Amino acid sequence: MAKIKVANPVVELDGDEMTRIIWKFIKDKLILPYLELDIKYYDLGIEHRDATNDQVTIDSANAIKQYGVGIKCATITPDEARVKEFNLKQMWKSPNGTIRNILDGTVFREPIVINNIPRLVPNWTAPICIGRHAFGDQYRATDFLVKGKGKLTIKFEGENGETIEHEVYNFKGDGVALAMYNTDESIRGFAHACFNMALQKKWPLYLSTKNTILKKYDGRFKDIFAEIYANDYKAAFEKNNLEYDHRLIDDMVASALKWNGNFVWACKNYDGDVQSDTVAQGFGSLGLMSSVLITPDGKTMEAEAAHGTVTRHYRDHQQGKPTSTNPIASIYAWTRGLAFRGKLDSNAGLIDFCKALEDVCVETVQSGKMTKDLAVCIHGNKVSHGKDYLYTEEFLDALDENLKKKLGK
Repeated sequence: MAKIKVANPVVELDGDEMTRIIWKFIKDKLILPYLELDIKYYDLGIEHRDATNDQVTIDSANAIKQYGVGIKCATITPDEARVKEFNLKQMWKSPNGTIRNILDGTVFREPIVINNIPRLVPNWTAPICIGRHAFGDQYRATDFLVKGKGKLTIKFEGENGETIEHEVYNFKGDGVALAMYNTDESIRGFAHACFNMALQKKWPLYLSTKNTILKKYDGRFKDIFAEIYANDYKAAFEKNNLEYDHRLIDDMVASALKWNGNFVWACKNYDGDVQSDTVAQGFGSLGLMSSVLITPDGKTMEAEAAHGTVTRHYRDHQQGKPTSTNPIASIYAWTRGLAFRGKLDSNAGLIDFCKALEDVCVETVQSGKMTKDLAVCIHGNKVSHGKDYLYTEEFLDALDENLKKKLGK
């Protein structure tokens, strides 16, 4: 079988720990044998980020801007323990946060539904797509410790000489403070991305905020969405019998648990971080979640694994113990990124290949071959290797074999 020619490059962002090991297998066994592909490689492993003072993260984001497609492995966001473990120069920020802020897109996370994986929320019979605003808020905030008594103020100095200043709090002793921000431009881009995604999927859209408490901050999200809906999307939504509504996040969480699915949920940055993990677990596993970042103009995408680096499994791997780590979300990072490349390039063969690989992932699990996390969902904690689940390499080999069969190789 001749390799599928991919006309334009994709940017590969390598990662850390167990996911880095799985990533190489996916690339070498499931991607490169089938595609003639120009990959612009960036090593976002924690050691290399530290060696480059995190410049590699910025460079990789700019490369994604240049080429239109990024495909990212899971990476470590260091805490105090990680700084010590790797002897880092400083506690570098989340690479995901850095990339999102440079690209200023919206992250859409959606569960990969596999029939034999039971749901923790049984009535979730159809996917829920979480649209996460990926700019500013806590991920671009300035936070610091304060020592002793003192007054905390916040100040804005306008270019026109106008000054806005507020007294925030009078500290009687030690404490902590945080200031965060967002921009109308970014919120508008977020709104357009969410309305377009809802129309594409033919699903209703709900925006959730806490505007009763953050009347100005969250109220700005509510107002901008309402304005853009009225001006640009109301007619299309009504034509397709779709609903758009703003809901208080408390109400939205309760509603989401009761509904069956097939809706887009627009969340602010931190809310989206939390709720997408809740949705992933509710559908069975964090390892069954696709995640894509799309810019407001729809011309740039970064696809990533929606989970962490699976440190616990990596520790076992370092000791020579067998692991059973689910690679499906990492595979979907490749397929969703490459399918977007196919869409940009009008490359039907590439899009078909990506769908075939995704189908193989689902069909292999439905045939009874799976990793331990999925077996536990079905059988409970008392599962045994060989009978109920496969080790990491065995499952990847099964996917490799089934992909060859599907493609007739």
